[in-house]
Amino acid sequence: MTTHDSSDDVTSANNLTKLEANLKRIEELTQRLLAAMGKGRKVPPALQGPSQDLYVKAAGAYFTEMMNNPAKLIEHQVAFWGNSVKHYVEAQHLLTQGKLAVPSDNTPHDRRFANEMWDTNPYFNFIKQQYLMNAAAVQQAVADLDTLDSSEKKRLEFFSQQIIDMMSPTNFLATNPEALALAAETEGESLVAGLENLVADIEANNGDLVVTLADKNAFKVGQNLGTTDGQVVFRNRMFELIQYTPTTEKVYETPLIIFPPWINKFYILDLKPQNSMIKWAVDQGYTLFIVSWVNPDETYSNVSMTDYVEEGYLTAIAQVKEICGVPQVNAVGYCIAGTTLSLALGVMKQRGDTSVTSATFFTTLTDFSDRGEVGVFLDDDFVDGIEAEVGESGILSSFYMSRTFSYLRSNDLIYGPAIKSYMMGKAPPAFDLLYWNGDGTNLPAKMAVEYLRGLCQGDALATDGFPVAGTKVTLNDVQVPVCAIACETDHIAAWKSSYRGVQKMASKDKTFILSESGHIAGIVNPPTKNKYGHYTNPDLGLTPEDWLADADKNDGSWWPRWNQWLSAKSGEKVESRAPGDQKHPALCAAPGTYVVS
Repeated sequence: MTTHDSSDDVTSANNLTKLEANLKRIEELTQRLLAAMGKGRKVPPALQGPSQDLYVKAAGAYFTEMMNNPAKLIEHQVAFWGNSVKHYVEAQHLLTQGKLAVPSDNTPHDRRFANEMWDTNPYFNFIKQQYLMNAAAVQQAVADLDTLDSSEKKRLEFFSQQIIDMMSPTNFLATNPEALALAAETEGESLVAGLENLVADIEANNGDLVVTLADKNAFKVGQNLGTTDGQVVFRNRMFELIQYTPTTEKVYETPLIIFPPWINKFYILDLKPQNSMIKWAVDQGYTLFIVSWVNPDETYSNVSMTDYVEEGYLTAIAQVKEICGVPQVNAVGYCIAGTTLSLALGVMKQRGDTSVTSATFFTTLTDFSDRGEVGVFLDDDFVDGIEAEVGESGILSSFYMSRTFSYLRSNDLIYGPAIKSYMMGKAPPAFDLLYWNGDGTNLPAKMAVEYLRGLCQGDALATDGFPVAGTKVTLNDVQVPVCAIACETDHIAAWKSSYRGVQKMASKDKTFILSESGHIAGIVNPPTKNKYGHYTNPDLGLTPEDWLADADKNDGSWWPRWNQWLSAKSGEKVESRAPGDQKHPALCAAPGTYVVS
C-alpha cells in the first residue's frame, strides 16, 4: 500500500493557479499592446532605411564582380560553404557517437554570446557558430565590392551590418538560452514581466516602440541631476541663461559661458557632483554661465540658424557682459553648439564685435567633407525624407533623432536593452547617463533643414561660406584663440574631421586635444576618475594621422590642461559675483524651467 503526499497536490494546485493567472495577465497585456500599437506614428518610408537605389547598385556591383573575377567569388563561396558544412558534419558526428558535446569552435569572441550555454550546449553553440559564419560571409561579400564608390560602400557596410545585428540569435526567445532558462526558473514570470515592460514602453510613447534605457523613477532633474547651485538670470523664447553661485572668494575677471547642444539637454555637464564639469569649473574660480535651450514645438517651425545666432549666442553673450560689467567673455560650444559658435564668431568678426576673448570647441564638426559614421544618414534619401517630415510637422521630433543615434550603436542602445527588458523582464538600470540619453529634444524645421543641407551636405562653412545673419561666414572668419577637444572613438563627430576644421580656422593661437573614449565619456571625464587619457601635439600642420603618430600620450583627464589654457585668457582675479544684478534678478533656481519641458 502506498501513501499519497498531500503537499504534491498543494504544489500542483498552486502551479495551476499561477499558470491561469499568468495566462489571464498575458491576455490583458496583449489587448493593451494591440490598442497601444494602433496609436503609433506612421514613419515615412524614406526614414525607415536607405532607398532601394543603394541595394540596386550593390546588386549591380556584385554581378560585375562575378563577371570580371569569378575566381574570387568562387573562392568566397567555397570558403563559406566549406566552413559551414564542416561544422555541421562535426556536430552530427558527435551526436551519432552519443556525445552531448560541441565541435571545435574557432569563431571570434562576441560579447553578445557571453552566456556559457553558447559554448557548452550543442544546440546553442551550433546556432551561434552558423550565425557568425553567415555574418562573416556577408561582411566579406560587401567588403569585396570594388566597383561602388566609397560613400555608397560605407553605407552598404553600415546597413548590411544592421541586418546582421538584427538577425542575431540572441534577439529571439527561441534561440536565447539565457532568456529561456530564466523563463523556466520563474515559471514564465519573466516573460510576463517582459510583456509588461513592452506594453508600458509602447503606451508611454503613444504607440511608438522606444526602449527605456534607464529607470525613469530613479532620477529627477533638479533633485539628483543638474543640482549645482545657481539661478536663471535671463530668459527669452530661445533659452534660459543660468549663472552659477561662486564657490571661491575670488574669480577670474573674464566670465565663461557654455553653449551646449540643443539636440540634448545641458545637464549632461552636471549629472552629479562627482563628474559635473559645471561644478568643477565653478570650483576653479570661473564665473560660469550656461545656456539652457528651449525644447521647441511646432510653433518654432520657422526658427532658423540665424535665430540661434542672433537670439541665442549674441544675446546670451551680451547679457553676460552686462551682468559682469566686462567687455569680453570666454565661450564654449559643444557639438552642434560648437558648429554654431563658429558661425557666431564669423558674424561677430564681420561686424567688428570683439566680445569673445577665446573659443573652446567640444567634439565639434566644422569641416563636413568626411562626416564619419553618422554620414550614412546624411545622403539625399534620408535628408529628403526628413525635409518632407518637418515640412508637415514643423519640427524634427526627438523620436527620429534618438532612433538615428541609437542605430549607430544598435547592440548597446537597442537590442541589448530590449533583450533584458522584454525577454527577461528586468527593470532598466538606475543609470544617469542613459536617463539623459533618453531625455531628448526636438529641432525646429527650418533650422534642421539648413543644418543638414548647408552644413552637413554642402560643407559650406569650410568651403564657399554659409549664409547666416545677413552675411556669409567661413572658417577663415574664426580668428580668436581656439582650443578644440575631440574624442578618439566619437561616432557622431569624427575626430579627424574635427581636426581638419580647426586647421582651416584663421586663428593664430590654436590648440587641439584628442581625448580617449567617445562623444560623451571623452568630454565628461573628471580628473578624479583618472579613467581616460588624452593626446597633445602643437603641430597642427600635419595630417590627422601624422598628428596622432607624433602626439604625446598624457594620462588622466584633459580638464586640468584646458584650465591652464583658459585661465591664461581669463584676466586677473576679482571679487566673486553673486548671480544676476538689479537688471537681471533671479527668475528661478537652476536648472530652470526649459530643461524639464
